[in-house]
Amino acid sequence: MQQSINVGLIGFGMAGQVFHAPIINCVPGLRLHTIYARRAEQQAIIHSKYPQTQIVADPQDIIQDPDIELVIVATANSVHFSLTKDALLAGKHVVVEKPFTNTATDAEELIALAQKQGKILSVFHSARWHSDYLTVQDVLKSGELGRLVTYEVRYDRFRNYLRPGAWREEDLPGSGIFFDLGAHLIDQSLQLFGKPQAIFTYLRKMREGVKAVDDFEIMLYYHNLKVSLKGSMLIKEPTPRFALYGTDGAFVKHGVDPQEVALKEGRTPLNTSNWGEEPSDIWGILHTDTKGSGFDARGPIPSKKGNYPGFYENVRDAIHGTAELVVKPEQAKDVIEILELGLKSHAERRVIDLS
Repeated sequence: MQQSINVGLIGFGMAGQVFHAPIINCVPGLRLHTIYARRAEQQAIIHSKYPQTQIVADPQDIIQDPDIELVIVATANSVHFSLTKDALLAGKHVVVEKPFTNTATDAEELIALAQKQGKILSVFHSARWHSDYLTVQDVLKSGELGRLVTYEVRYDRFRNYLRPGAWREEDLPGSGIFFDLGAHLIDQSLQLFGKPQAIFTYLRKMREGVKAVDDFEIMLYYHNLKVSLKGSMLIKEPTPRFALYGTDGAFVKHGVDPQEVALKEGRTPLNTSNWGEEPSDIWGILHTDTKGSGFDARGPIPSKKGNYPGFYENVRDAIHGTAELVVKPEQAKDVIEILELGLKSHAERRVIDLS
């Protein structure tokens, strides 16, 4: 048996509290050793849920702790770079909440430093372990759609008011849903199709008094394939999450991966036997007619199970040297490059050629 890896979690806001802490806590071989949390209400939650975990009021107490091997940076985007750099210089393995950094230049520096230090560096692109995306991967691999011609994905929410004090709603580098939700959709697309030939982006600020982007559309151009990625904070009526159209049919998927809702309700893989399972009423519909055969087939495709623990299981194994890292920092840097080019495309109102 490998010795457990002591983990230090920097940040106990939405990301740290809802995603990282409960998932780390359920992965064998990882020990949630210390959490950085300043607010009394955060500390009370930690005492209740993770009584064996230490609490510190300074991130450097985690970074400089010789007993901690893996540092999780789950803070505001503005300090991802500085905290990750400090942790790598201190000889730690690091997982960074997405988006990786605010600029590709910063990402490149961290990648070079991780290589120099001989440490694992990864980014929490958890949407690769979503039930819907895993199912889409299977549908594409099956070939039943024929040649894919259109790939459309939406990541929508409805909140027609601003959250007081929320840094993601401020006019800051890396704030807004383009960097937050768009990073997920871009990462998924790059994994499926590789880097695009060109990109066009349209960004909006729709809600009264909003300072950060709250509506985006990204068009990724590939040979004979159109990729459309959209997200908005003002979509009250649910739209399809995934819509794939090919020469032999379509796959349309409503509903969202159930893991985030479960975690917000206090459920975890440790106390939920059907973790990551979607209800059958949101399974995607596959509708095909192979090469004009006249044989029209339409029916639901059972969704794969979502599996957030899979991310941290892979990081654990990569640290032990028994598995290849799945979310490589170079891939996360590619996402940042697309986001930066997206900002340029919107500012200049033109298609940016990547070829």
